[in-house]
Amino acid sequence: MLCSVGFASPPDWLKSYDCLSQGEKMRVDIARALCLNQSLIVFDEFTSVVDREIAKVSAYAISKAVRLSKKKFIAVTCHYDVLDWLDPDWDFSTDTMESERKKELGRPLNSKFTGAAIACGRCFGNIII
Repeated sequence: MLCSVGFASPPDWLKSYDCLSQGEKMRVDIARALCLNQSLIVFDEFTSVVDREIAKVSAYAISKAVRLSKKKFIAVTCHYDVLDWLDPDWDFSTDTMESERKKELGRPLNSKFTGAAIACGRCFGNIII
């Protein structure tokens, strides 16, 4: 699971958690969450603690891992540069308070559905940012 989220350095696997960089900790935390018996993962400040290039590469790897796991992943971030790399099913902007469907999911978008789905993370596809 560590490899699947972009933490693919076996020597670094031997380090204690406290010795990892912020980006490595983020990927380890997401890998751990993907291993738990939970269908919904919410990650606040997604990629905010890493440089922007690492953020993009990590977002791409995490996107693939989440979709393979069939879990729901809600990423909260203030950085728009990871949007294309994470390739979310939905995007909710707090700037405009609007949702945008990134992929065709076969469900109509209406305000009642949007509010309920954001609250519980259901029916929104695999990845929301």
